[in-house]
Amino acid sequence: MKRNIVIAAVTAAALIGGGTATALATTGDDEGSARQAATPRSAGDEARDDQDDADDRDDRDDDDAARAASTDISAPEAIAAALKHTSGTAVSAELDDEDDGGKVVWKVDVLSGDSTWRSVSVDPAGGKVLGAQSDDEDDTARVRAALKGSSVTAEEAAKAVAGKGVVTSVDLDEDGEDRSWEAETRTPGGAEQDWKIDLKTGKITQDRSDAQDDDTDDQD
Repeated sequence: MKRNIVIAAVTAAALIGGGTATALATTGDDEGSARQAATPRSAGDEARDDQDDADDRDDRDDDDAARAASTDISAPEAIAAALKHTSGTAVSAELDDEDDGGKVVWKVDVLSGDSTWRSVSVDPAGGKVLGAQSDDEDDTARVRAALKGSSVTAEEAAKAVAGKGVVTSVDLDEDGEDRSWEAETRTPGGAEQDWKIDLKTGKITQDRSDAQDDDTDDQD
């Protein structure tokens, strides 16, 4: 009703004055606030966004390559050191930054016999255990089910792909039918590759799913 009154008033003013009247029509209280026209994005804006995304990926790649180059202790050695300190089953190992100060350390997750999770930090320069803390995990049952009947440990999986480059992480993939160890390696040139290691046979296959996802993101 309010909109009709405004339009009628504007029309009458235009007819009586013989000129052109301009009005801003707004919706009533029951129709919400007035809509604002979206500013169209130019091709240049989208190109800059794509370049920013590419720069971010390059920065992450450089960081990962720097981590790989800074370690003297390999993934298998880090896992062995963690298990010597904390008994159990190593489920993952990753070369990562500490929360305080950005120091690079190996983080090894160990599942003990009483289902207690411990995250063990290992110095990549000398293999010294820097500490361990309890972790809360909700996938213990899946992890134990995946490891049941397996004959390849995380340490052995890391050793299996060591010839592919510097191993920066090894982790248990407990989801789906193709349960396996997943490992990431870095070549001296900084190229990243992902691998799957069969839990029973130790067979190595290249995991191309991440590369395909990256290609899809680039196309988008």
